[in-house]
Amino acid sequence: MNKDKKYSVEVRIWIEETEGAFLGIGKIWLLENIRKTGSITNAAKEMKMAYRQAWQLVEEMNQRAESPLVEKLLGGKGGGGAKLTEAGERAIEVFYDVENRIKEFAKKETQNLKF
Repeated sequence: MNKDKKYSVEVRIWIEETEGAFLGIGKIWLLENIRKTGSITNAAKEMKMAYRQAWQLVEEMNQRAESPLVEKLLGGKGGGGAKLTEAGERAIEVFYDVENRIKEFAKKETQNLKF
């Protein structure tokens, strides 16, 4: 018998909405990259994602959230861009807060695992 086996409880979370999965780590990374780069195009490049896919994800999040998470800025001298709204910033904060509390719970549960 091998007594040094270690087990852990791993969790991956996403937030559901009536139409299904609404916000998971991939969309959170997209939001963070939009915040960092100031544009959907650059955020998509950063993630090696097609611009069209990133744009569709943003559109979907904006439609399904209580208020838009990303605001598109109209082109001017420097071209357009995008920035997170207050709701977008809050979405990131809430997601990580919930994830951390669930991971903390999973870590406590890990201490009792014996098979």
